[in-house]
Amino acid sequence: MERIRQNGDRAARRRPQPRRVFVLGLALFTGGALWTGELAAQDPGFLFGTPKASFVLKVGYSVPRAGSDLFQFTQDELTVEDGDFNGAHVAGELGLRISERLDLTASVGFSESRTRSEFRDWVDEADLPIEQETRFSTVPLLVGFKTYLNQRGRRIGRLAWVPDENKVNPYLGAAVGVTWYQFEQFGEFIDFETLDIFPDNFYSDGSAPTVHVLGGVDVTLSPRVYFTGEARYGWAEAPLGGDFIGFEDLDLAGFQGSVGIGFRF
Repeated sequence: MERIRQNGDRAARRRPQPRRVFVLGLALFTGGALWTGELAAQDPGFLFGTPKASFVLKVGYSVPRAGSDLFQFTQDELTVEDGDFNGAHVAGELGLRISERLDLTASVGFSESRTRSEFRDWVDEADLPIEQETRFSTVPLLVGFKTYLNQRGRRIGRLAWVPDENKVNPYLGAAVGVTWYQFEQFGEFIDFETLDIFPDNFYSDGSAPTVHVLGGVDVTLSPRVYFTGEARYGWAEAPLGGDFIGFEDLDLAGFQGSVGIGFRF
């Protein structure tokens, strides 16, 4: 008979569901795009005074480097492939205008991947796959700066501000902060000492300092509304929790590409 070890206490542990944050981010982005599109149609061609701040909602794709040994172990033992840790990304960013070419920024983002898998080289006694799911998510909270290569606009008279005639404005920037992560594997696993199959939920969360470098472009749609596209790369490593004993720090570095709708005010 197949030997199975039940471990109900750990298998039943409930964890936060940050996917709700992802759905909320998509809803906010869609609502923001509709709202800013309506504002763009209503803009008179100028603003009363130079904008003091901006807010942008972004959606995109996250490509983790996944260079530490837990990622490699997961790919070796389970049917998890290169790219399976990639996932959708949403973020919001507030920018405070320091000068016509420089912004101080604060942002928060969320990325998540979910991958269903089975053991590569093992099945149960009924020749059925031994299945599980791996979930990996990150939440970076950052402060930084963006410097624009061109002027973004000019004052006309005492009150009016109009965007620069060159509507496409590249920028470069950097940011520092903290990245929180969750790494979870739940389903059925093998005890390689006894060859028992048992249900379980392996979980770790934590945080680490992070540094990001970035570049992008803003495309003015109206004095108040703009489109933005951005690419960035971040570095971080965080310790793993007790469910993953013997593994090195988790690699949180990776690339993110995004597009967004911004609003000047």
